[in-house]
Amino acid sequence: MLRGVARASAPARLTGRRSYSHIAPGSRSPRAVLCFATASAAAAGILWYTTSAANVIHNDAPSSVEVRMKGADEKRRSSDAELTTLVWGANRTHVLEDDLPESIRVPTPSEWFDNIALRDLALHENHAACVDARGDVYQWGDGFFGNEPGSSHGKPRLTLRGKNITHLQLTRSRVFALSASGRIYVLSSRQADQALPTGAQTPASTPWWGTGWPWGEEEEVDFTEITPKEKLKRGEKFVQISAGTDHMLALTSEGRTFAHPITLNANSHGQLGFRRCDVPAPADLEHIHLPHKHPRVPLELTPKSIADPYAHSTPAIRLLGSSPKNLEALIGKEAAAAGLDDSNIRFSDKLFEVPALRGVKVDRIATGGRSSFVKTTTGKVLGWGANEFGQIGLGANVTLEAITVPTEVVLWRATPATMRTTCVDVFAGGDLTMFEVERSDGSGMPYIDVLSCGNGQWGGLGNALYSNAQSTPVRAKNVSGLLEYSEAAKNLQAIVPETISISPTGHVLLTLDTRKHAGPGGGGKDVVAWGANFDYQLGNGKRGSVPTPTVLQTPDGERLMLQRRVAKEVRDMRGQVWKKSIEVEQRAVAGWNNSVVYWKICS
Repeated sequence: MLRGVARASAPARLTGRRSYSHIAPGSRSPRAVLCFATASAAAAGILWYTTSAANVIHNDAPSSVEVRMKGADEKRRSSDAELTTLVWGANRTHVLEDDLPESIRVPTPSEWFDNIALRDLALHENHAACVDARGDVYQWGDGFFGNEPGSSHGKPRLTLRGKNITHLQLTRSRVFALSASGRIYVLSSRQADQALPTGAQTPASTPWWGTGWPWGEEEEVDFTEITPKEKLKRGEKFVQISAGTDHMLALTSEGRTFAHPITLNANSHGQLGFRRCDVPAPADLEHIHLPHKHPRVPLELTPKSIADPYAHSTPAIRLLGSSPKNLEALIGKEAAAAGLDDSNIRFSDKLFEVPALRGVKVDRIATGGRSSFVKTTTGKVLGWGANEFGQIGLGANVTLEAITVPTEVVLWRATPATMRTTCVDVFAGGDLTMFEVERSDGSGMPYIDVLSCGNGQWGGLGNALYSNAQSTPVRAKNVSGLLEYSEAAKNLQAIVPETISISPTGHVLLTLDTRKHAGPGGGGKDVVAWGANFDYQLGNGKRGSVPTPTVLQTPDGERLMLQRRVAKEVRDMRGQVWKKSIEVEQRAVAGWNNSVVYWKICS
């Protein structure tokens, strides 16, 4: 192309010189005029061609997405940020960053978190929250600022401070924060609802004085603490929390499991594990901080399948009067008369121990949207709650839509009698559940399988099939039974999934610990993604669900490897240096139609 332009431009210049030097004013012949017009037209054509060449799209040209991401990647490499957070997927409610487009096709750097390592990060549909290095909570998103999608928005705002928070869980209306001391705090997900009432005392962890009263500090947002109904043992504290759509589970250091009703719909499918509890009387919520005894209202949260067992029956066979006439059938007569407001963060201030799990020592909890799971110290899994899509994993013979009592999940179906199966971890999100199990028959090296069940309509099961109901846990492809050579042990060792993040909207991010046995010069940890992909949440630049686990790649076509390093310095969300020479690692999180890879402080 360039040679053609050079050949065409040389005669034009010569022709132009001849016509100008040999034609005198007032004596132009018709031939000379024609020659001059031809030369001018040729020069104009060449000028147009050279100036518009940048807009020509060739067959071998990279896509616009690759060009845009190449520029973003060069910008990231040329910046001074040692720690960079990557985001992609849906950004309509600005939970990823306000300066980025509403749809981000491939992993893109976020300037909000340059040189920032977090303790935790959580994403919801319209709002998000994180815990910075100092243990303070920041919130952002259109749902937090109260803006409609596409309107004005802002950067992360400090809300809960000075509590040494380590872990977060989000619901549509609440933010639950677990502190290093084992306390559980709750605050609203909307900035407008966090304003302190006029004349109200400062919210506190203690019953009657302000949080910072001895030091002269005052809180700026309204929050409260959730305490257990049953007394904890000496030295016992909460170490894990996990929230579904309307309920939350909490685990203590002694292996006891507690549940908390977030709304009146908390036990719609039996996901609490109990029906009877109590909440503060609505008339006494303004005085809940005072030390005197407060009146309480008994609740009886009846699952819908029990309150109306014929809800899905045809009118021809449905019993007359079987449908609940009012709210009394679901929450009890006294609670219905009290006029409870479950939008208030003080609607329920207690955690209640799950009766069926008393005496059962648990070391892992997980919640789906309307389901609950616990893993015992012996490697067994119990599940209860919604089961319309088979997300509890009880097999094809169990067709109940709600499991109201913790029930053991059998994970050794279709395996030889000599095969020993032990659950290592359990993960849940939305209507999907995944179990990480170790299998061993005593004759070879143990290996790890990832089993999945539930709603795989968008390929979230990972078995290369699209199925909207899977009640028997199936083996996910490409991430099960993996082995690699260990330089230290001089033999094959199992590749263990480090974390699995399941989005409520149907996509999955799994991190493989491919670095543990890599030896000297080994890389990072592979990220495998699959499931729903309508908003580019899988990071491959395409729209279209993927039913098979696929290694996530960078815009340059290389594997995206999560790294672990010692950062020269770690900053908090205010941009101030917190500490230097801190060990940090990258962590992948699946949000609502989006994904994030951020730097997490190693504990």
